[in-house]
Amino acid sequence: MRPLISPAELAAFPDRERPVVLDVRWRLGGPPGAESYQEGHVPGAVFVDLDTALAAPPGEGGRHPLPDPAVLQRELRKAGVRAGRPVVVYDDADGSVAARAWWLLRWAGHPEVAVLDGGYAAWLAEGREVTAEAPSPEPGDIEVRPGAMPVLSADDAAALAREGVLFDARAHVRYTGETEPVDPRAGHIPGAVSAPSSEHAGADGRWKSPSELAERFASLGLTSGVPVGAYCGSGVTASSVVLALEVAGHPEPAALYAGSWSHWSRNPERPAATGPERG
Repeated sequence: MRPLISPAELAAFPDRERPVVLDVRWRLGGPPGAESYQEGHVPGAVFVDLDTALAAPPGEGGRHPLPDPAVLQRELRKAGVRAGRPVVVYDDADGSVAARAWWLLRWAGHPEVAVLDGGYAAWLAEGREVTAEAPSPEPGDIEVRPGAMPVLSADDAAALAREGVLFDARAHVRYTGETEPVDPRAGHIPGAVSAPSSEHAGADGRWKSPSELAERFASLGLTSGVPVGAYCGSGVTASSVVLALEVAGHPEPAALYAGSWSHWSRNPERPAATGPERG
């Protein structure tokens, strides 16, 4: 399965071959995605909550640490995720939250997963069927086996920012330290490159083409054979950098610093660079 799927491609699946569809709508500051799901969603989609299913409780590991594998397995099974059955995930923004679910499924050893290109907005724009009825899926049998996608510790991220390319997926004003609305300190990991996740999609909310994404990453300094990773505020939108690099044809999965700035900035001994330069 390719990492992106169009609404038309999803709608064309025969019922007996339909992927598991997960609605992971979430917004920093609300309103809750569950409310939007109850108002309407893709038929057959199961709502999966970012805060309780796709992340561990906030704490020393950051605002959205990786979930406990047993918890993730339980929640994915409740949603009907099965070994060998494809999964499609969507949100209603730029795909960054859906990318977190995509990344977690890949990390858990489930390779057949794709993000709905353009998300729920694209589904609506094409006039496709929606429903407020919540399904009752047959429990799945997925076995979560962590480790299929590379992760970075804080020390790994610091080293990669100097020895390879570490992309910062937050808005540029957070990278520069002009503002920090959520985390303890402003700035960025010294050596990191600003690469806002919002630039993965076009004005219509659909992902840019592989060639456009490849050109973007090349313009940010990524060259063949250089190790690459990503971080953001709490490890959510950085997942879309990993996805975008795969769409762009990067040969190896980028590494994810799951704790991201919410983890890094908790420790006053870790340096913080400010301004537009890498530092």
